Amino acid sequence: MYGNQNETVRIIRDLNDAFRKTGIGGRIMLTIGIRELGERAVQEVIEKIRKFSDFNENNDPHGEHDFGSITHNGIKVLWKVDYYDRSLEFGSPDPSDASITTRVMTIMCADEY
Repeated sequence: MYGNQNETVRIIRDLNDAFRKTGIGGRIMLTIGIRELGERAVQEVIEKIRKFSDFNENNDPHGEHDFGSITHNGIKVLWKVDYYDRSLEFGSPDPSDASITTRVMTIMCADEY
């Protein structure tokens, strides 16, 4: 998709980036493994995810900036953004429309996957 991205993908990417950087427009879910790292580590992990910018063909083949991996104190951490309807009951019919989509970012230790 890199080099040939359509407008819908660009909109989804921009919405994902805004959500990842601010937390506005969705919910952030932390797994038990992340919570067990402690409050300070959780804040540091979230800050690293907010600053993440190493998207490329290998880790972002669809160009949506909806997944990433970081390392925190030697622990590999994964994050993934999924798209739900406003009631969080079903998948979003159109992730490029923020008025009908709730983004949910799950943050987990890689060994929890």
